[in-house]
Amino acid sequence: MATETDASQPQIATGHDVIQGYLKTIDGSPGVYRMLDSESRVLYVGKARNLRARVSNYARPSGHSGRIARMISLTASMMFLTTRTETEALLLEQNLIKQLKPKFNVLLRDDKSFPNILVTAEHDYPQIKKHRGAKKEKGAYYGPFASAGAVNRTLNQLQRVFMLRDCSNAMFDSRTRPCLQYQIKRCSAPCVGKITPDAYRETVKDAEKFLSGKNADIQAKLAGEMTQASDDMEFERAAALRDRIKALTQVQTAQGVNPRSVSEADIIALHLEGGQACVQVFFIRANQNWGNHDYYPRVGVDVDAAEALEAFIGQFYDVREPPRQLILSNDLENPDLMAEALAIKAGRKVEILVPQRGEKAELIDGALRNARESLARKMAETATQAKLLKGVADAFDLDAPPQRIEAYDNSHIQGTNAVGGMIVAGPDGFMKNQYRKFNIKGDDLTPGDDFGMMKEVLTRRFKRLLKEDPDRSKGMWPDLLLIDGGAGQVSAVREIMIEYGVGDVPMVGVAKGIDRDAGKEEFYRTGKRPFALRHNDPVLYFIQRLRDEVHRFAIGTHRAKRAKAVGATPLDDVPGVGAARKRALLAHFGSAKAVSRANLADLKAVEGVSAALAQKVYDFFQEG
Repeated sequence: MATETDASQPQIATGHDVIQGYLKTIDGSPGVYRMLDSESRVLYVGKARNLRARVSNYARPSGHSGRIARMISLTASMMFLTTRTETEALLLEQNLIKQLKPKFNVLLRDDKSFPNILVTAEHDYPQIKKHRGAKKEKGAYYGPFASAGAVNRTLNQLQRVFMLRDCSNAMFDSRTRPCLQYQIKRCSAPCVGKITPDAYRETVKDAEKFLSGKNADIQAKLAGEMTQASDDMEFERAAALRDRIKALTQVQTAQGVNPRSVSEADIIALHLEGGQACVQVFFIRANQNWGNHDYYPRVGVDVDAAEALEAFIGQFYDVREPPRQLILSNDLENPDLMAEALAIKAGRKVEILVPQRGEKAELIDGALRNARESLARKMAETATQAKLLKGVADAFDLDAPPQRIEAYDNSHIQGTNAVGGMIVAGPDGFMKNQYRKFNIKGDDLTPGDDFGMMKEVLTRRFKRLLKEDPDRSKGMWPDLLLIDGGAGQVSAVREIMIEYGVGDVPMVGVAKGIDRDAGKEEFYRTGKRPFALRHNDPVLYFIQRLRDEVHRFAIGTHRAKRAKAVGATPLDDVPGVGAARKRALLAHFGSAKAVSRANLADLKAVEGVSAALAQKVYDFFQEG
């Protein structure tokens, strides 16, 4: 159990002397410390086996790297959180780093979840499908896979070999004849009884063995079944088994890069260069390579490999279950401590290896090569992006190259299903995890009122910024706003910005020229004449890319909303009727209109609909 002591003191002074003062009040307990600046913003979060010893190191006036020296010079106060063990301190440190994102910590910036394959468990004929997110649905999960593409390829292989269904339960229950998947030999058509439940369950078991790496067992079993079918003169079944064996052989051939000596591990390789880092993670499950993903954690020029890799691993597995082995390119500062922390999280032993020879070392060499090449490409792209951002600053008279550009657009059809879209770009290109969509809610808007829609979107955006980052210290504020439109849109947005006291944020309207051709865009700024850039100016191409991206994003969001609206029925408004009950009612009666006309007895007869819910549905339509 951790106990917190707030040791922050209101001081104007910063640096070594401030830190020295805390040595009188802390002991040698393990725990986590936070270093704060004069405005109480967290500069750094660290863990320590002995808090007093660690703080005394910072109190020394010399012997620090440039990054640490800068951090110490800004430190005006500290906070301490004591823990029972150093392992507990490590886990808590990583939680705080992810929550607070301190300026001087190594930060993992990509925190996406990875997809899995799910074999469902609540049906006589289990479905196999891609799954991402919380594992709430009952069934067996296999993964993680590095990408949706890796999952799709594996699912394709499974369907070729085992012919399992991938359709939803609703589609399965409504079939009266086999679908195309059966015709192309990708499904055994359990929906119409082409295979018995027992035989289907056997193929499910085989598929799960395949996902667990027991390919040889499956192949031997299929070969035995094919021989028996041939002896019994069941030549059609023997031919089908032959095709499955052939497909399985092709799968194994395509997976020749799979390691023989590694059953379940993440291969993690780090390459540092010029104050930047790339971490390559390869996912090995069931002796199969399930793909890789690259990360670019924020590091400084004086961060060494051990510190960077330890910070990455701590944050990476804070929200993911670790595998049985981590195979690393570099030693960690505290490998035993990290292994213990990961074991606590996983509920089993987690082994950390830094191989020097053999197949595992070859895997690390390959991951390192990928990390090195990926970082080289990233640095080249960043250099190009930096030039473009400098060009944007010159073109629009900004004080410095923008680190965050926000572009906005609306999409609707005659005012219906109206949405606003915001995309974000910066030194690393498009920041897709920062994109936002806005469902236009204004009841007083005239259909098709683009000015009004943009005002609503920007009003909501600035209200949120002022609430979540009022002092503009978290990097959430834009350095430049790009608005789709000319003088009218610019004027409308400017009114909002002045109203909320943020008129200092630069803003530019992008409008197509007289001929409305790409390349003849005109740019509008408050109080200045509109102007155009040279037809072949790289900055113009960059602005066009931003405009096209926000246009694509807004249209995609609008189409998704419109498609959802098309599928909407009056049942959506009935309290207590969720997606499953809605499907059951529609399947039973054929339409929402028929449901609305049904009597109470008929509603109670629907499978899965209780008497109480039937009464609610009946009352809803009778009152309407």
